Amino acid sequence: MIKVLLVDDHEMVRMGMHAFLSTQQDLEVVGQASNGVEGVKMALELSPDVIVMDLVMEKMDGIEATRAIMQENPESRVIVLTSFIDDEKVYPVIEAGAFSYLLKTSSASEIAQAIRSAANGESVLAAKVTNKMMKHMRTSKEKALHEDLTPRELEVLKLIGVGKTNQEIAENLFIGIKTVKTHVSNILQKLALEDRTQIAIYAHRHRLVT
Repeated sequence: MIKVLLVDDHEMVRMGMHAFLSTQQDLEVVGQASNGVEGVKMALELSPDVIVMDLVMEKMDGIEATRAIMQENPESRVIVLTSFIDDEKVYPVIEAGAFSYLLKTSSASEIAQAIRSAANGESVLAAKVTNKMMKHMRTSKEKALHEDLTPRELEVLKLIGVGKTNQEIAENLFIGIKTVKTHVSNILQKLALEDRTQIAIYAHRHRLVT
């Protein structure tokens, strides 16, 4: 039997989940909390296998509650169940230790299955959250690439971004045309780009030029 703790400030949400989960032979709701403070207290007292956690609550939100629970019991399985997919909600609660992240648009059966998956050590992320995280990872990776450029290479990149030719870059930086070409070659290699057009697009995408 998988023991479940529900933490949500909306009574109707808790009642609805409790009613459905009670129909599942392998799931047992061992407690309900209406805010993060109660949730942390009950999580430590009841030792549930899975905690279904809302994010926006009074007294203590789901992020702080998750962090507090994980500090006391790192083996806890916290499933976030919320209507929000804002950056300031998703990343902090996952960093705090949330095991899964679902939206309240999920069906009751999807929530029940996510609880079973969490109990078995398998994370579940809503598709929108997965897409957001993948996009964030790609952007972070790209962003890190230009941090490997030398100060001079970064200057050249920015000048390419505003449409300067190699000759104009050489005159602007008081360096030889051969040196400019070497810098351009290094930029292409370090950023894994194919041509000057892609360099210009990269510069604008990462707001390196205005």
